[in-house]
Amino acid sequence: MVYALRYLNEFEQIVENSSDDGEPKGSSAPPALNVLRGEEMIDVAVLIVRYFGGVKLGIGGLVRAYGSAVKEVIANSNIVLYEKMLKYSFFTTYSQVQRTEYLLKKFEIITVEREFLGNGVEWKIETTEEKLEKLKEEM
Repeated sequence: MVYALRYLNEFEQIVENSSDDGEPKGSSAPPALNVLRGEEMIDVAVLIVRYFGGVKLGIGGLVRAYGSAVKEVIANSNIVLYEKMLKYSFFTTYSQVQRTEYLLKKFEIITVEREFLGNGVEWKIETTEEKLEKLKEEM
């Protein structure tokens, strides 16, 4: 099974990996990986299974076949725009809980954790920098 993948590591560096899995060197995984690079895709992987149909494609034919397969998959996929997510913690009083829930919903912010303490509520959220700034302005 041929594969190609790209993802961001913890240092926000793009990591790439691929395997030709027995196909002639450079004929399958590099073309697939090049399509992912060309589309500037991250946090994505493609797996390709090829069944031999009795016709030898040659290296050029394999390059075109694998590249075209990945392009076709991308064209028929629902692509989600990558947004860097930040983790943020803050504290509110009990009287601010309802307003905080309203604002989090308004800005489509994910509540990761909410802990009710003796003197208030500690919130842990995950959101984009832009949404976080809007939330801070409103609070």
